[in-house]
Amino acid sequence: MFWEKKLTQWVEEVRDRANLPARLVLWDGQQHDFGRFAAPQVTLHVKSATALPYLLEPSLDNLGEAYVKGKIDIDGKLSDIINIGYSLAKSTVTSASKLARLRRYFNHSKASDKKAIQYHYDVSNEFYQLWLDKNMVYSCAYFENGDEDLDTAQLKKIDHILTKIQVRPGQRLLDIGCGWGALVIRAAQKFGVTCVGVTLSENQFRLATERVKAAGLEDRIEIRLQDYRDIPGQFDRITSVGMFEHVGRKNLPEYFAKIHDLLVDDGIAMNHGITSSDADSGETSLGGSEFIDKYVFPDGELPHIGLALESMQRGGLEAVDVESLRRHYAHTLDIWADRFEEHVEEARKLVVDDEHFRIWRVYLAGCAYAFENDDVSIYQVICRKAGRSAKTLPWSRRYIYEKAL
Repeated sequence: MFWEKKLTQWVEEVRDRANLPARLVLWDGQQHDFGRFAAPQVTLHVKSATALPYLLEPSLDNLGEAYVKGKIDIDGKLSDIINIGYSLAKSTVTSASKLARLRRYFNHSKASDKKAIQYHYDVSNEFYQLWLDKNMVYSCAYFENGDEDLDTAQLKKIDHILTKIQVRPGQRLLDIGCGWGALVIRAAQKFGVTCVGVTLSENQFRLATERVKAAGLEDRIEIRLQDYRDIPGQFDRITSVGMFEHVGRKNLPEYFAKIHDLLVDDGIAMNHGITSSDADSGETSLGGSEFIDKYVFPDGELPHIGLALESMQRGGLEAVDVESLRRHYAHTLDIWADRFEEHVEEARKLVVDDEHFRIWRVYLAGCAYAFENDDVSIYQVICRKAGRSAKTLPWSRRYIYEKAL
């Protein structure tokens, strides 16, 4: 009776505040609609009373965990499911709970970082091949015109980066977090650069090495299984794409200081990374950070762009160009989520268990929503050593767009 009364009260509150086109179906057949007039687009099937505590405090973390653990099943179009999830969280979250969120700092040792990276990236190469582009670029694509297919948009992203940092034949380029090798292969083939790519993922290291060999570029590209803190030497150009999210907010000055030390005096670097839109806590809202840290990216921490730029300066680097690609990542994630849905049965076979399948399904679609609604963003920041003469820099950004694909 206690849970039944609490549930009825909660449904009425949601209906009054949000009037959502969703239906709740309990294990005993009872039905409760969250909308007064609209036909339900989404149906939440509650398997047992053990799911009710998750529903009565419907943060994204609680709702996501209830789905991942199989305590609830959800029928409906995936984009509608995500919209309803966010709406449920918004309908009950309070200002006090938002303010209560504290900054979390993790211990980013070399061992813990390697473990976290391998947890996410070593699912299997075949799994990622199902829904990524043919070059397996696992980061925000660049839609120059907005109508490009994914393969084209990912190549344009790589060329956009390499053009921005003004790579020249014969230069040495370091790619921190090289993934499956797409950027270094493109840099060597099209721009005549000698490259080093580093990753902590065993699967990425093996496949990237195979791809370099297949392309006949072993004399110009070296793939290493190596922590960025252990990289020796100096490079003319440095790229870091989708990696600094794993560094930790308090470690960002040291991370950028390492990039500073790895750059030659007139070198140029690019940091391409996801940021939080919450300047106070550095977290994504409504419990999204908790879910992602628990199930998707262990120990991941998103800085606000302001903190990223401050940390860059503390590390001895000057930011000379900043570009937001938030809309581009929302579109990229929409495409990834759609491709994942097209290969649902194959994806289910390639992950460890049903729980991990559910994690990936809700993660991709949920992130698309988060970028579309500015809960998180992403920036490309070109930087160089602070205090250098500005005479060698282009006077405008025209050079970035003159050599489009």
